[in-house]
Amino acid sequence: SGVIVAANGHLLTNNHVIEGADDIEVMLTDGRQAKARLVGTDPDTDLAVLKIELDRLPVIGIGNSEQLQVGDVVLAIGNPLGVGQTVTSGIVSALGRNLRINTFENFIQTDAAINLGNSGGALVDASGKLVGINTAIISPNGGSMGIGFAIPASTAMLVMQSLIQDGHVVRGWIGVEPRDLTPEIAQTLNLPIKQGVLITGVLHSGPASAAGLRPGDVVVKIAGAPVTNTAQLLSAVAALRPQAHAMVSVQRGDAALELDVTVAQRPKARPQRNPR
Repeated sequence: SGVIVAANGHLLTNNHVIEGADDIEVMLTDGRQAKARLVGTDPDTDLAVLKIELDRLPVIGIGNSEQLQVGDVVLAIGNPLGVGQTVTSGIVSALGRNLRINTFENFIQTDAAINLGNSGGALVDASGKLVGINTAIISPNGGSMGIGFAIPASTAMLVMQSLIQDGHVVRGWIGVEPRDLTPEIAQTLNLPIKQGVLITGVLHSGPASAAGLRPGDVVVKIAGAPVTNTAQLLSAVAALRPQAHAMVSVQRGDAALELDVTVAQRPKARPQRNPR
């Protein structure tokens, strides 16, 4: 499935939907078909941007996924199991879920029925505005169990803009190996705090190393935003622009430190743009 988000033909879907395809064809609900050009992909969030050349396209309005609350009514739209366009309803079950299937995750969880074929389709709010891109389910048998996950629209739109402008997603990077700080680890290290992200490794000559960050430090804030787990740290760093300066608040034993880190660009793990 996919979502048309711009009148010029740009549409969003999941990377895993089109990965490895030689040709991509899009079929609209009005029966029209068009060859799609792959603008770019972002495996780190499992998103892809396509472009089709058709007029009079039905473009979805973009909602504010940042204002979603647990209990809000949502609808999942897609082509599950190849039966044709289908709409299922449910509520937001949870926010900020991390399944560890992508590098960057902040999933919206919903109990709206999502089945095979729904991937890349729209999760919309009660007014029909896009709030997420349906991406994953938890199911022992491949069918809907009322545990579905969507990428927030705010994330999807930022990724799309970057893919269109740069051909890849530009993210910040500081060169550290993080691990969640547990109460047990905090007690073992005699730390006066119980939340944060423990740095287990620092890349030699990387931005964090140059700023004075050491293995054993616990990061508690990045650019003023609290971080309590590894996923938050990765997302906070990725949101920073390369060459920007960011203050990183660190607990080192009994000492609280503020380190000025010059952010670098996250290295590309693999090609992210269609070579043709």
